Amino acid sequence: MSLLFNVRLFYVVALVLIVVGIAAGTLASGTLGNRNQTATTPTATPAEEGTQTPPEAEPRQVKSYPAEPAMTIDSSKQYSVVIKTDKGDIRLQLFADQAPRAVNNFVFLAKDGFYDGLTFYSVLPGFVAQAGDPTCTESVEVTCTRSGGPGYFLPREGNDLQHDAGVVAMAAPPGGEDINGSQFYVTYTPQLHLDGRDTVFGKVVEGTDVLESLTSRDARDPSAPPGDKILSVSIEELGGAPPPTTE
Repeated sequence: MSLLFNVRLFYVVALVLIVVGIAAGTLASGTLGNRNQTATTPTATPAEEGTQTPPEAEPRQVKSYPAEPAMTIDSSKQYSVVIKTDKGDIRLQLFADQAPRAVNNFVFLAKDGFYDGLTFYSVLPGFVAQAGDPTCTESVEVTCTRSGGPGYFLPREGNDLQHDAGVVAMAAPPGGEDINGSQFYVTYTPQLHLDGRDTVFGKVVEGTDVLESLTSRDARDPSAPPGDKILSVSIEELGGAPPPTTE
């Protein structure tokens, strides 16, 4: 073999080794770069929808007052009430001339939002539908005692109004001489045996069908369905003498 051939063979082998070395270095560099990128690149984790806990609603506070409200109504005027319920509206006419303290008290509580959110906790067809206990709501945070009130009682107001069908009266606690300060009932049929015991202070003038559609429930029955809610009670004051309270 000639010297020239050996020299050429040497350069060919050297060139092949150089090319192989560069290729291997490039491959190693790329793999290391990918490995480093995989290890150092942060991955974003999307927030799961619906996992935030909403703030807990505060339980309804039972309103209470130190004493019967001061007299603010004008007994020579007419007072109309709209009780807005889940089932519709019930309109009442109040007898301010016959039971001024009961009417004044009802107007005060209604304007203060006392009745908003309460339920007709006792509805006995053929007898009465009763509401006004501040512990009787849709909420389970407060137990419906059926004996709750605004923190005071009212005196019984004697008048000649009878417990005819559709009258509104303040309820008297069993065995007591006073009247509950906030609980009222509406009669479905005449209940003359209650004359002289409770204070009749109004009557239903519109919404008898709504009254009759209220969910029947015995408050003493733990399995009774929920009572219908009072959404709001609004008061309208009208001028002039009140209309006759008897037919």
